Amino acid sequence: MSSRRVLIANRGEIALRIVRACHHLGLEAVAAHSDADASARWVELADDAVRLGGSPAAKSYLDVDAVLRAADESGADAVHPGYGFLAENADFARRVREAGLVFIGPSPEVIERMGDKAAARRTAQEAGVPVVPGSAALTDPSQAADAAAEVGFPLLVKAAAGGGGRGIRPVSDAAELAGVLSTAQAEAGAAFGDGTVYLERLVPRARHVEVQVLADQQGNVVHAFERDCSVQRRRQKLIEEAPAPGLAPETRRAMTEAAARLAEHVGYLGAGTVEFLLGPDGEFFFIEMNTRIQVEHPITECVTGVDLVTEQLRVAAGEPLSARQEEIELRGAAIELRINAEDPEQDFRPSPGDLVAFDPPGGPGVRVETGFAAGDRISPFYDSMIAKLICWAPTRSEAIARARQALTELRVDGVPSTTSLHAELLDDAEFVAGEVHTSWLENR
Repeated sequence: MSSRRVLIANRGEIALRIVRACHHLGLEAVAAHSDADASARWVELADDAVRLGGSPAAKSYLDVDAVLRAADESGADAVHPGYGFLAENADFARRVREAGLVFIGPSPEVIERMGDKAAARRTAQEAGVPVVPGSAALTDPSQAADAAAEVGFPLLVKAAAGGGGRGIRPVSDAAELAGVLSTAQAEAGAAFGDGTVYLERLVPRARHVEVQVLADQQGNVVHAFERDCSVQRRRQKLIEEAPAPGLAPETRRAMTEAAARLAEHVGYLGAGTVEFLLGPDGEFFFIEMNTRIQVEHPITECVTGVDLVTEQLRVAAGEPLSARQEEIELRGAAIELRINAEDPEQDFRPSPGDLVAFDPPGGPGVRVETGFAAGDRISPFYDSMIAKLICWAPTRSEAIARARQALTELRVDGVPSTTSLHAELLDDAEFVAGEVHTSWLENR
């Protein structure tokens, strides 16, 4: 990166996280922002700022032409997409490269290959990674009945181009299939511009465990162990932990090795996450790969000491990974709570508004990542997350206790938030015992 100037094509806490990583490496950070975010904290802390467009994401953070213009106007020579928005858009990555800029992430071809969920399944199988029994891509409803009979019920209809827990519908038996398939295809077409779906067996009481991988241009591939993201509502994560509680050492070894093997097989570059379903019997299955930094990356940083965002920047500049696999060790336990502007009493209804008061907690082992301060507005145009509360301690029980204490110090006024729900969940006996699964919260 000749001019050492990075355009950040994102907002909120991840934009601020990237600003800090750039400054740590002596790089200049340029904040590309919408009208709603013109005076945001991450914009003020960046070295330069460029307006993208109007407040709706379609007119700003999702506008490829606007992002490329911002990079050109600011003199940036690299683009960091963060997560969400254009982060897993292969066409965007391709256009960044065609403009002579460095895309801080994997190649467009890898994003394309792993972004298509059906293609990703085939790729995992090629790499010898176990996958959940499922079907090929379906565009014709007449194919579905035979495919479902082979996969078995209960099952999930999943959008091939989906992500972030969206585009997924459960089916309990053959009588429901046709109706759910039609609805799922319509939703997938509207959300992703692609109505292709596939079927996947539903694994009852499964945990969601994901493995962090890193790869450089020299061909080195490592993993930074796993995270458990099983506490979800509507397949959106609320609490994440590292390492996964109660995971047998042989399962951890097999899962992390499988993730690294898949990354090597596809020629991965940068930071990525391989997601698995883990059954009660210890059997695990690949479900997808996220070709970007994850929201929950801080807990991995806490337990391994690896600065994942800095690694992304270094790898994009052609430098090798800073640590070999044998140098990455687990240390203690970390938990992340997503503090969202949502009302748990109203089915998690998003609740934008003015953040009248916001006092983050502190103390040893407590880390808060946010793009907001008291007096800021939580916009209705974007994700409802206010902050991530991350707590580390030598043991899981101590990390939970530290998180409980941190919640008592956290003050969020002006908008409803998930703070009280987190306090309740941290006291739940099943959560404390590590006996949760992906439908635990909804069943509870």
